[in-house]
Amino acid sequence: MVFSSLSFLLLFFPLTVGLYFAAPGIRWKNTILLLASVLFYAWGEPVWVFALLGLTLLVWVCSAGVAKWRHRWLRALALAAGVAGPMAVLVWVKYGGFLLAPVARLFGGSIRPVTMPLGISFFTFQIVTYVVDVYRNRELYQKNPFDLLLYISCFPQLVAGPIVRYQDVADQLSSRTTTMEDFTAGMKRFACGLGKKVLLANICGKAVDAVVASHALYGVSTLGGWYLAFLYSLQIYFDFSGYSDMAIGMGRVFGFRYAENFNYPYISQSISEFWRRWHISLGTFFREYVYIPMGGNRVGRARQLCNLLVVWALTGLWHGASLNFVLWGLYYFVLIALERFVFKPLLQRLPPLVRGVCTYALVLVGWVIFYFTDPAQLAVTLKALVGIGAPLVRQELWMVLRQFSWFPLLALAAAFPLWKGLRQEVLDRLDGAYTLWLCAVFVLSVLMIVGQSYNPFIYFRF
Repeated sequence: MVFSSLSFLLLFFPLTVGLYFAAPGIRWKNTILLLASVLFYAWGEPVWVFALLGLTLLVWVCSAGVAKWRHRWLRALALAAGVAGPMAVLVWVKYGGFLLAPVARLFGGSIRPVTMPLGISFFTFQIVTYVVDVYRNRELYQKNPFDLLLYISCFPQLVAGPIVRYQDVADQLSSRTTTMEDFTAGMKRFACGLGKKVLLANICGKAVDAVVASHALYGVSTLGGWYLAFLYSLQIYFDFSGYSDMAIGMGRVFGFRYAENFNYPYISQSISEFWRRWHISLGTFFREYVYIPMGGNRVGRARQLCNLLVVWALTGLWHGASLNFVLWGLYYFVLIALERFVFKPLLQRLPPLVRGVCTYALVLVGWVIFYFTDPAQLAVTLKALVGIGAPLVRQELWMVLRQFSWFPLLALAAAFPLWKGLRQEVLDRLDGAYTLWLCAVFVLSVLMIVGQSYNPFIYFRF
């Protein structure tokens, strides 16, 4: 079940909301939300839901040791078990075939791939944040295993984030309310995210497919390669930020305040700024639980480079067991290292517009690396971007441009904070019109879904 499906929009979500607000107190509300979350995950993963329950039980037991044992080495042992158990499952499911395939080929055999359960990367990282947060602060220990399970499995953010740190919602698990303002704001945010997915990301995705099909038949041109990167940058942004908007909106309906996951990343004027604006919860996780514990910026330049390399290698691998994801992570490591230690004085002297255009161009190259899992296709497209072995343009590109007309440019405009320049009093007067607009977006999105086949969010596969 996905958020952009009729079964979720017209049955599961309204029924859950109705039962939740009919429940008399926080205990019953949590029970309704927990049952709905387990059912939501079991709907798509009827076997792996038991793994989710088992990992939660393991972590709850380990966290009790972390919180209650006095000896440092016993607490460290419990912490290691609480982190290693879920991470071992993640590594086996996501990377087992990738790591063992060369060995199997050496002996003439093969590895049968394990079907990766939805959201395992996201809820595994949430489990890790819980155990580490309890280790840092014993008072965060959750005595109630059902509340811990609710934190890990809460369906709005279960399968594609944002990655919610336990310390950010610990108090909300046992004490929260939803005002009418919260409910209205949450539903608006949900409708906005749905529109991003159905009306923007899906159409950009069709344009991406059209360009890729054209390249498969006639070859890649330089402009065609850049146009593909441009379209995919819009597709993945609206797809993932749309999911995050829906998750944050639903969380607010149920009384949770989830942190923002995107902040208009394509207005960034540096690669470092881009990663402060893109997938913020993942960047926060690696900063707080990997980079800073390794020494962060408090060490010498050589150690900083080593820390950055580890973080970006892990960031690439987090997205999947594929060579292109590893290259993608290393690509950003090189860019950020050069930006921080070599070109920083030069960048500060460039006009903001130049910095912004250069940053977006580098991000587009990154999205090409991210998109192509086939090394041969990736190499051909990267060469085409710089004009090696490819013409400037092919006739087939104009056919795709005519088919989708001005839509990509309208989508690009939607990726920029056009509303932020308006004064608050103007926004207040436009609030009624904005509400009507979101209602229209919701209705149109539902109508579009009726005619579409199953179309999951891109980050479901991570």
